[in-house]
Amino acid sequence: MATTSTLETELARPPLRRSRTVATRGPERERVLNLLAVALPALLGLGLCLYQLTTRSLWLDESATVSIASQHGAAFGHALARDGGNMLAYYALLHVLIGWFGASPFVIRFPSAIFAGAAVAATALLALRLFGRRTAVLAGTLTAVSLSLVYWGQDARGYAPMVTLIAGSFLAFVALLERGAGWRPWVAYVVLMTAAIYTGLEAVLVIPAQLVILGWRRERGPRALGAVVLIAALCVPLAVLAAERGSGQLFWVPPLSYRILRQVVQSLTSAGLQPEFYTSTSTALLVLTLVLVVAGAARAITLATRVGTRAVAGPALVLSWLLVPALVAALETSVGQSIFQARYLLVSLPAVSLLVAWTLADAAVPMPLMLIGATAVITLRALQLTPAYGVSSENWRGATAYLVDHTRPTDCVAFYPLDNRQAVRYYLASPRAAPRPILPTLSWRQIRPFVEEYASLSSSTVSRLPRTCGRVWLVASHEGVVGGPPASQINYRRFVRLTSELKRLYPMQRSSDFGAKGVVTVTLYAR
Repeated sequence: MATTSTLETELARPPLRRSRTVATRGPERERVLNLLAVALPALLGLGLCLYQLTTRSLWLDESATVSIASQHGAAFGHALARDGGNMLAYYALLHVLIGWFGASPFVIRFPSAIFAGAAVAATALLALRLFGRRTAVLAGTLTAVSLSLVYWGQDARGYAPMVTLIAGSFLAFVALLERGAGWRPWVAYVVLMTAAIYTGLEAVLVIPAQLVILGWRRERGPRALGAVVLIAALCVPLAVLAAERGSGQLFWVPPLSYRILRQVVQSLTSAGLQPEFYTSTSTALLVLTLVLVVAGAARAITLATRVGTRAVAGPALVLSWLLVPALVAALETSVGQSIFQARYLLVSLPAVSLLVAWTLADAAVPMPLMLIGATAVITLRALQLTPAYGVSSENWRGATAYLVDHTRPTDCVAFYPLDNRQAVRYYLASPRAAPRPILPTLSWRQIRPFVEEYASLSSSTVSRLPRTCGRVWLVASHEGVVGGPPASQINYRRFVRLTSELKRLYPMQRSSDFGAKGVVTVTLYAR
């Protein structure tokens, strides 16, 4: 008996020690793998945004960012109000950074790169929480290798931060809906969603998409609706600024059409960006992504019809995130000012990666097929992204250098619209080297934001120009569109009238275009 008891004791000890080791190492290993599933794609996304961060020339809207964020005191408040409160939080962040470190291209673009990396992390975290590690790795990698995210992650505008905050708000919203959730997810959701709206007004489009999921979490409805009410209250000041500004700042947005719809789809699938970021593989990437999205949507709808299925909420939330903002934007377009634009519907960008990753990572998909599909999508995205590095659709750096190199002491310069002055002023190293400004008549030493100001010279002013201006430079960009929205057509007719009057007095002209599509035109009028 004693021998048997001793044997039993000896046999019992090793398994006990191994079980403790497994119990200890198991959770640690899972935590490490989960961390890698989120961190590695995030680092990839950050690296892709930091690569050649300052190579591309600033474009018109980036120069507006610098002009607005460089103001101080009451002038800063006026500039924010003049822009309707849009990107208010982003301008405030840039205002602090410019005050500390200056307005170099690296300083003004670095926050967007950081936020883009964070957007990848938030997307992967959401996939990990909803679907598992395999989907998280795929979703994070697809988001990182995205032309749309990397482009805006290298841009001094608020779109990359807005996408990050929206992805974070979805993560907090999912936690908020779980049983036993405390107050922290509720607060996190309110803070992140409010910050997203203050970073980009179009972020409000995702709130209806989030509320759709309450169909499967009715018991959490009052809690979620209470958060939305508080968000609305916190955004009242922003709503006042936007109402005072009105929809005039969107005069350039054309009505919804097949061309605009195609641009939106290309942007969300990372298959291309206006005006020139397209390759020979754009169509292949677009078709493959749409096939996977449709397959994922069909699977999500099938799950949604199965009442009581625990897997319904995640796919339904992702599908709602993808479709509802576009539907709301289309509805707004049908009754008022169009907001159906690729940059505004970036709010749904992570949803495409999530849906594609969830489709490929389905347990019913054989591993070889999943690897082939994932490799194909990632490779096509990389082929779309690589040629876009350093390409300047609006080469204001080159335009400014050309203007300075060919200026004479008696030359004058006019800008149409006035916004163009901001971009030239940013790259102007010495005000003395530039022509004398006549439109607007503002000293080069002053930095003033112009937001869609299409002023021109009167006929009498133009007729007096030869007395003081030996030659006149006209720097034009975004001057209006023939057949575009009514306000855009008016702006273009005003531009044609100005150029006709200049030609009458200065019959010799020489024009140079700058940018991949010649968006910036510098014309010299001489006698």
